[in-house]
Amino acid sequence: MIELKNGRLTAKICERGAELKSLCCRETEYIWEGRAEVWGSSAPILFPICGGLKNDCYTLGGKTYTLQKHGYARFVDFEVESVTDTSAVLLHRSNEETKKSFPFDYELRVRYSLEGDSLIVENFVRNLGEDTMYFNIGAHEGYYTPEGIEDYDVIFPERETLDTYVLYGNLASNQRMPIIKDTHTLPLYEKYFTIDALVFKDLVSRSAVLRNRKTGRAIRVEFPKADYFLLWHKPNAPYICLEPWNGMQDTVDSDGELSHKEGITALAPHEEFCYPHTITVLA
Repeated sequence: MIELKNGRLTAKICERGAELKSLCCRETEYIWEGRAEVWGSSAPILFPICGGLKNDCYTLGGKTYTLQKHGYARFVDFEVESVTDTSAVLLHRSNEETKKSFPFDYELRVRYSLEGDSLIVENFVRNLGEDTMYFNIGAHEGYYTPEGIEDYDVIFPERETLDTYVLYGNLASNQRMPIIKDTHTLPLYEKYFTIDALVFKDLVSRSAVLRNRKTGRAIRVEFPKADYFLLWHKPNAPYICLEPWNGMQDTVDSDGELSHKEGITALAPHEEFCYPHTITVLA
């Protein structure tokens, strides 16, 4: 376990999955601890896809590959490339095992940096091959809500009118359900998560604040490159996931071709893609 400190924040990162396991400010924990009997993760990195695929497979170059929901990065051991008191870089490289389900040569680096009251998370994907690489990457931090989620609001800097795209298993449908209209504030309710997650494709804002309306406890997540934003919570569990993704799960009418997948990133040979987000403790 890697521990970073800057006098204000302490962050702990596990080499397995380069996963953030703890973010504390003045002894207050902001990240879900990952109890196996509830949800065993804390903040998995989603790569090389976000969400699920139709029939858990896709087609590329006339060949069909099997790939589990959210990909496999959360299950691999990253190499620790560098560490200082306030930053760390972890590296995962493609190998013969990853190519069985994702046939690309790549490097995935994750850099964590503490600056003041913020943790900056940067994901760098480099295409080492000679063909265009198709992928998605996303964040899945679970934020600790010990009082229960119904004491919390998600607050956007822009006024939002948001519909969620209803999920059928791991797939998104074209059916939409209204959540908020022309407002900055989305109050959290348990009823929203009886069908898994809220999936937003039309968010104007590129940040969101999670705030306890009774105590003022709050964090802000900034996600400048995320075109998709999800909220997920296991019913009655003391956490809520704020998930900025640069792609989304397959739709029910997906044709299975990876290059056609909604929100897919196409990375040219020998190019690098940076996907950042920042978590700031506000109170």
